[in-house]
Amino acid sequence: MKHFDDILAKHENAGALPLTKHLQDVANAAEIIARNLGMDESIARRGAILHDIGKVSPLFQQTLKKDFIRPPGFIFRHEIASLFFLSLLNETEKPFIIDMIAAHHKSICNDIGGKGLLDLDDNVRSFEIHSKGFEQWSTDALEILQMFGFAIHTISREEARFNYEYAISHCEKIRLNYSKWKGLMMAADHYASALDIRAEYSLNKLFINPDLSFYNRQNNLYPLSYISTDDKRKHTLVTAPTGAGKTDFLLRRCKKRVFYTLPFQASINAMYDRIKEDLKNTDTQIYLLHAASALKLKDGKLEEKILQRHIGASVKVLTPHQMASIAFGIKGYEATAIDLMGCDVILDEIHTYSDTIQAIVLKIVEILVALDCRVHVGTATMPTVLYNKILELLGGIENVYEVKLPNTILETFNRHIVYKCETFKEVTPIIEDAINQRKKLLIVCNQVKRSQEIYVKLRELYPDIPTMLIHSRFKRVRRQELENQLKKVYNNTNDACIVVSTQVVEVSLDISFDIMITDCAPIDALIQRFGRINRKRTADTIGKFKPIYVIEPPHDQSDALPYDLNVLNRSYQAFSSGELLDETDIQAMIDKVYPDISFINIDLTSVFKDGKWQIKELCHYPKSALLETLEIDSAVCITESDKNKYKAENYVNRSEMEIPVGYRSIAFRELEKLNEGAYPFIIPDKAYSEESGLLIEYAKPIYYKTFEII
Repeated sequence: MKHFDDILAKHENAGALPLTKHLQDVANAAEIIARNLGMDESIARRGAILHDIGKVSPLFQQTLKKDFIRPPGFIFRHEIASLFFLSLLNETEKPFIIDMIAAHHKSICNDIGGKGLLDLDDNVRSFEIHSKGFEQWSTDALEILQMFGFAIHTISREEARFNYEYAISHCEKIRLNYSKWKGLMMAADHYASALDIRAEYSLNKLFINPDLSFYNRQNNLYPLSYISTDDKRKHTLVTAPTGAGKTDFLLRRCKKRVFYTLPFQASINAMYDRIKEDLKNTDTQIYLLHAASALKLKDGKLEEKILQRHIGASVKVLTPHQMASIAFGIKGYEATAIDLMGCDVILDEIHTYSDTIQAIVLKIVEILVALDCRVHVGTATMPTVLYNKILELLGGIENVYEVKLPNTILETFNRHIVYKCETFKEVTPIIEDAINQRKKLLIVCNQVKRSQEIYVKLRELYPDIPTMLIHSRFKRVRRQELENQLKKVYNNTNDACIVVSTQVVEVSLDISFDIMITDCAPIDALIQRFGRINRKRTADTIGKFKPIYVIEPPHDQSDALPYDLNVLNRSYQAFSSGELLDETDIQAMIDKVYPDISFINIDLTSVFKDGKWQIKELCHYPKSALLETLEIDSAVCITESDKNKYKAENYVNRSEMEIPVGYRSIAFRELEKLNEGAYPFIIPDKAYSEESGLLIEYAKPIYYKTFEII
């Protein structure tokens, strides 16, 4: 029997993978996915085998050669050629398998490059282009299909044309909806393509429901551990202070696979580490997904790193941004949708998002409900207006298990006395006293530049006191080192130390310090920050209070960034200086600062509105203008010394060198920019310090070692 190893699925430079091996891997993955999603396994397998059979065409095979140069105007879409074999299927299979094949790379219409199935049918002689030499190459294709169990017959060019027209007719009649079969195909294809030779080995790790019995533990210090999660209502809204056992409670409410969302990279890393440690004695597969997750997993196995982005995790820890494709119909959104379908989704600290991201998260909640997910929302601080909006989206009190602690319990969480200060200079003696009393001091700034200035000043004043700075403008690998240092060294010391930081410490970092000095922030963010002080809840600490010093807001809006100055002023006024912050008063304080919220309406850009999909099956968009407006202020830079190394390294090692930075703060400095990887700006070595991070004032061409006119 012929083996067809010379017919490839991937380019010679990408491993020259034989097509038969790829089809087998994709078919295996498709069967597993279908089985776990309640879809027809036979259809999934047959569609997976057919999806790339058009790659047998010599027109496609030539494109995989190392020396191939694409001629101007060259077109060959292998998925279109795969449709020529539809007559090997029975009539009931055809609609589903067309959905699997026709759009697994390109949207069938309005593709950004004009290469969707219907685009090409309208604009070029698509069948003639793709059927060139069909009588010759189809014999090999049919033999391959026979190897995979297809009953075959010779297909003439006329029959191939009929199959093509059948697919066109099917695609012209599609409805407004998302296609589960397209989602299944994309998920299986991406999974098999990424893992190659490890695909079969890793399939047994997919769709394992997590064993969450570990979280049934009870402890007098964590009042939520005594509240039953056995409520028949589908969704959950739990409001409780930091340290009340929210995470355990939310996980106890979960019945199936879990998506755990958090707002920040640091909090996601911490949650991933925590759940991985908690469930280490089970077969639960826990994945991490954010911009630098490959870096976080650098010491993991190769297949572990690759699996992070794929379907079927037991527990996936991620940001809502990783789910945003379902709100905007971006390529691959169907695969995300079928992965989420019927799962438990935890939205933790949902109140922390800015206006636009909050609107996206609320739209995601709406879609999760439509996907039959169980949605569990946890918060320590949420304006009542936002709470009621989420309650409404989840179907009201008939569908939502609402959990709040009684005032008698809340009072045991009183931990902080808040002092208001006009300037930072006012707290200088407080810092001196804290050091003399061997206290751990946490200083939180709203802006990176300010945190760097304060850090330098304190290092000069107290050279013998351990002092560290942590913010978002470090190389990713250094940021991770600093997070570990913060949690394992500074958090655990019994001696005086100083940590200067920005908002990166705000949520879900399990650290506990003695004194905080903080810039004024919105009240909900401030209360989150306060949770890093006197955090360790023991029988001895209940009823004991520690000080927080809040600096008065600046006078100018530019100095108040990234926050709204009016919100800062209202937040500052909400506190009484020198008084205990009573947990029973916090909700009223928050509602006074946020009496109303103007929710941004994103229905015009979303593909889901009023409980219905507003996008046609087999269609997707290349990008979202709204998401782009969020990302426009996201860029990365690398140091001049790392430039050549960056060009030579792979994705994971490149991530280590990258420094996240605001696009607007760096784009107009006439810096060199690489056209590979994450397209980093090149900053002079003088503009980066391992101690202080990015020094933006030196990010200018005149500081390059070899100054060139760019």
